Amino acid sequence: MRNILLQTLLFIFTSSLSIGQIAKPLNEQQNNIFSFAFITDIHLQPELRAVEGFSKAIDTLNKLNPDFVIAGGDLIMDALAQTEARSDSLYNLYIKTSALIKPPVYNTVGNHDLFGLQLKHGIKATNPLFGVKMFESKLGKQYQTFTHKGWKFFILNDIDESAVGKYKGGVDSTQLQWIRHELAKTDKSTPIVIALHIPLITSITQFEQGAYAASTEGLVVANSKQVLDIFKEYNLKIVLQGHLHILEDNYIQGIHFITGGAVCGAWWKGANKKTEEGFLMLHINNNLFSWEYIDYKWNP
Repeated sequence: MRNILLQTLLFIFTSSLSIGQIAKPLNEQQNNIFSFAFITDIHLQPELRAVEGFSKAIDTLNKLNPDFVIAGGDLIMDALAQTEARSDSLYNLYIKTSALIKPPVYNTVGNHDLFGLQLKHGIKATNPLFGVKMFESKLGKQYQTFTHKGWKFFILNDIDESAVGKYKGGVDSTQLQWIRHELAKTDKSTPIVIALHIPLITSITQFEQGAYAASTEGLVVANSKQVLDIFKEYNLKIVLQGHLHILEDNYIQGIHFITGGAVCGAWWKGANKKTEEGFLMLHINNNLFSWEYIDYKWNP
């Protein structure tokens, strides 16, 4: 009777797996279980109690104990139209404050993180720190990959600097070639996450203006289809986005395009379009995942 019961339980367990999936030992399954945080649109500055607010978010984050953190851009407020001294001080403030985050942090470039792009205060494109170069000098690579427990993460820079004087969404040809090179080294079954600042896909324009409304070049990535086509034969699971200070999850052909709210809410003045100040926590279980939005209870 005992053998029959064991055989029955084994049949139920193996039948619950998808076709072609092999049951893994329990200890191996546990190795592929982890959580990470996506914190975007911090807009750190000395004003509006932003340091206090970000510190409170960090305290909440540390208690949740993720394996690592991805910061989704617009880390500071801002470098686009400020002096070099102000921009430098804001980056230093971010470095100092974000050092309180206990897990490793991977930083993404946002439009407000680009130094001098609006050509104010006599700043010229020939400045050695112009555009993304100040970000790189302070925080490291503007795009990179890393792997964690069987998942591969692409941190991208999707701020197009080609039109000096303004920003727009776009991934340049050099970076596209780099993505192809990285994917060539990636098994096609490997779950992939993309993190960038300006959304590849969003429904906010249609939600607010109607089904036929078109998004502007500063709101979305102009060559998003070209980017996504490169990943077409791979196991892209999640695209993490910022920029809009709203929370949304568009699920299209097996990919979740999640816009992750904003740590600063409405630029440290309260909730933005019913999205409270907060950040995402994502929970990975082998090839599956879930997410939750953490309102860290900030009162401006």
